[in-house]
Amino acid sequence: MAILIPNEQARRIFMERQQLSLPPGRALTKAGLLQLIDDLGFVQVDSIATVERAHNMILFSRNQTYRREHLTALLEKDRELFEHWTHDASIIPARFFRYWKHRFRRREPIIAERWKKWHGEDFDAAFAETLQHICENGAIMSRDMKAEEHKSGGWWNWHPNKTALEYFWHTGKLAIGGRVNFQKIYDLTERVIPPHHYQPEVSEAEFTDWACRNALQKLGFATSGEIAAFWDIVTPEEAKNWVRQHRDELVEVLIETADGSKPRLSFAFAGFIQTLADLPEPPARVRVLSPFDPLLRNRDRAERLFNFFYRIEVFVPEPKRQYGYYVFPLLEGDRMIGRIDMKADRKSGTLEVRKLWLERGIRSSAGRLEKLEAELLRVGRFAGVSKITYQSDWRSA
Repeated sequence: MAILIPNEQARRIFMERQQLSLPPGRALTKAGLLQLIDDLGFVQVDSIATVERAHNMILFSRNQTYRREHLTALLEKDRELFEHWTHDASIIPARFFRYWKHRFRRREPIIAERWKKWHGEDFDAAFAETLQHICENGAIMSRDMKAEEHKSGGWWNWHPNKTALEYFWHTGKLAIGGRVNFQKIYDLTERVIPPHHYQPEVSEAEFTDWACRNALQKLGFATSGEIAAFWDIVTPEEAKNWVRQHRDELVEVLIETADGSKPRLSFAFAGFIQTLADLPEPPARVRVLSPFDPLLRNRDRAERLFNFFYRIEVFVPEPKRQYGYYVFPLLEGDRMIGRIDMKADRKSGTLEVRKLWLERGIRSSAGRLEKLEAELLRVGRFAGVSKITYQSDWRSA
């Protein structure tokens, strides 16, 4: 018989797995940062820097002693992290690279067919030359190819070679060795991923088991669909089969929803119930989350657990936006309490707060606004600004 997990407990389980239950001011070393990313599984990368780029915001929201230079060192010097695709471009522990080899093999024919539709039948015309150039001359950026085209007027055609770089990255022949002003530096994968992470092979069965088992560990509880969606490297059918084959290791749990609708049948590892008494209480402070925070990545799951409907409106035409271009979710304790529209103006050294929307039933009490201002000051310092300005009607919505 399935065990009912109350909604508050379910939220705290998920937050604990998402590393949001520890004190955010604890000291974080470079090794601790690697462990944090390993515990999360991945950190999404995005180029928008309205306040700070997504990966930095995600890590800062969990630990406010996080140092960007540690992340750069882990990616570009120690090579203990690599950039690739989960559901989107992400930073991933390099020890998982052996499993990504299966993703490369599975995705290559799909990507080839898709890119043929995007770029035409001859989309791969410059592939051989691009790869040969990198083999012989080393790492390259797409802008270097553009410069070469101007010099020679030869095969360095910007469009097909940019296509080649991205195609080879998506299919595993190239890796990102670093970035300059957020532009990727591409090199042969075997020159980027250390041998002890690059060489190991795992079977198809080991790959599927790892992908499903690891996803469930990081989610705490999940449906088979949520297990498949976590890494986006196995199919929903494979996740269903994995659950069926491992029922002796799993228990059924009913997850109470935040809005009181029908509880959702999910799975957890046996022994899961015994751990519930030791769940930590999340810090009571207000925290600003990235729009790409993994707590909210599965929008439907987040809505069931937190009764918080959130969508990024970057690609929504301005007149149709409900909130704004790039609006940050607000977390207080174990509740999503609202969202805020703000921007860091580094020239003036100011964090410009444009609008605050609190969720229904959440009061704008003096204590809550004080906690919010304290967090905005922390975020501002992290983004390199020292002052906060508020638009005159910022609390009117």
